[in-house]
Amino acid sequence: MSILEIIDSPLLRQYVVVTLVNLSAVATGMGLGWPSPVIVKLSDTNQTVLPEPITQNQGSWIVSIGLLTNMATNFFVVQLIVDRLGRRNSMILVTIPKIVACFMFIFVGDVWVLLVGRAFLGVGEVGTFTILPMYSSEVASKEIRGSLGVMQQIMTSAGVLIMLSMGPFVSYVTLNTVLTIITVLSYIPLFILPESPYFLYSRGRKDETLKVLMLLRGTEDIANEEMKDYEIAAQKHKGSISKIEILKNPLFRKSLALVCLLAFGAQFSGLNAVSAYLQTILESTQTSVRPEIASVIIGSIQMFASICTTLVTDRFGRKVIMVSTTFGMALGMLGLGTFFRLRDVGVTVGFMNYVPLISLILLVFCNGAGVGSLLWILNAELFDDRSRGFGMPIGVTVTSICMFLTTKYFASVITALGPDVTYWIFSGNCLLFALFIFFCIPETKGKSFLEIQESLGRKRNKKYSSVRV
Repeated sequence: MSILEIIDSPLLRQYVVVTLVNLSAVATGMGLGWPSPVIVKLSDTNQTVLPEPITQNQGSWIVSIGLLTNMATNFFVVQLIVDRLGRRNSMILVTIPKIVACFMFIFVGDVWVLLVGRAFLGVGEVGTFTILPMYSSEVASKEIRGSLGVMQQIMTSAGVLIMLSMGPFVSYVTLNTVLTIITVLSYIPLFILPESPYFLYSRGRKDETLKVLMLLRGTEDIANEEMKDYEIAAQKHKGSISKIEILKNPLFRKSLALVCLLAFGAQFSGLNAVSAYLQTILESTQTSVRPEIASVIIGSIQMFASICTTLVTDRFGRKVIMVSTTFGMALGMLGLGTFFRLRDVGVTVGFMNYVPLISLILLVFCNGAGVGSLLWILNAELFDDRSRGFGMPIGVTVTSICMFLTTKYFASVITALGPDVTYWIFSGNCLLFALFIFFCIPETKGKSFLEIQESLGRKRNKKYSSVRV
């Protein structure tokens, strides 16, 4: 706390807190980008560190197995710990398997070690995709909640960029050593950050709540005003009810349905499946740009897009940005499908070989500027304070299920249907997703959590209160 108190501006303190907690997202981003260069190395007889090159089936499991452990951890563990241990302590706990996984990658001797390591990595990633957005949304002022929420995507994109930039050019062991160092370094700041003020209040620790709010908001008056909001909510919702009763609440079910449909639409837009096989896709084209260099270009575009979103999300709102960028993703997927169809029928115009790179740049920019950055913000914003610890893990579990299906079976679907049809299907999914966002998702820019709940169209149930676990 004393380190943060030397910063005069309360808004700057919030940015520092959220930036420090998001350092773990850099390690997560490296884990997400890891398959692109590593699968190529493990499939090559001259580069693999395994007794023999991996098969396509083994590669698909290495890419996707972490999603299974991610969804299991979200569904069975996160809901229990975030409202008992707190947001910060939960982050500290779930990062431990991520560190273990990194050491397993370094000392790998067989495929099963990689699979177990990737499974552990999936457990650790719940910190980035579930607990971290929850923490960020609860420490941020409503005026800057959007820009602070996008910080997660910026850091994740930075991690992906680091992996894509160095992965193809260094040895397998060197690559995973760097991953381990960054993962351990990102773990250290978690021990100096304040706990979420809402969690502290929910546990009856009012003095600590006021102290944290004064640190984050700058003055005792503003802190007391926010404390009064907590107290008013507590008075309206006395007592404790079960999660089953929370599920019976119509407003919670509506929020949960919207979050789950957002997760479904985001994953079946196809970006994560394409990203996992990025280098492989680029190697199938005939451009003069080396696949390794193209991967770095695309990673840089993703990070640039996330930074752009930070600057505009609290000005233009989440909805406008998501709808427009999702249409852009549809064009990118359309371009990929068209290239592979023309290639298969024998069109050999030189410029056509650059269509995949242009399409991927459009696809990655639009995803990074839109749903890739804003999905996690909405996942936190669409639930109220009492249901966030219950609803967010469910939403992320659905995300993991959909991501597993798209990454695990992406290569198989391309083999069965052809790349052209596969990318056209993703393009159609993007169009449907844009329409869903336009007609169904409320705008959350500049609104308190209570105002967001009211915009969903129903008054909150007076019996609805804190979660009993």
